Amino acid sequence: MNEILNKVNIIVKAIDDKKGEDIKVLDISKISVLADYFVIATVDNKQQMKAIRDNVEEAMMKDKSYAKSIEGDNESGWVLIDFKDIVVHLFDRDSRSFFDLERIWKDADIVEI
Repeated sequence: MNEILNKVNIIVKAIDDKKGEDIKVLDISKISVLADYFVIATVDNKQQMKAIRDNVEEAMMKDKSYAKSIEGDNESGWVLIDFKDIVVHLFDRDSRSFFDLERIWKDADIVEI
């Protein structure tokens, strides 16, 4: 397994460990220079958003990978964590439906996790 997919798996596990839902991984490497992968997940509430964000950051730090930037916050309904090659999108249910990244990036390959 290549290094980037290993990092994707670390992120997915960190999200799943804190009960993130509807986790999707999109391979956007062939259609964008923004990143190689998007990891998208739904959270139930602000506390879970913070717990998942913290867990993802902690898991990636153990792998010596650090976020380039973090946008949004627990109160806004969405958080974006940019690990350069991998961008993590955490949404509450309303925001996930509103932004609908899966539709916007429908040409991306879905990675089975």
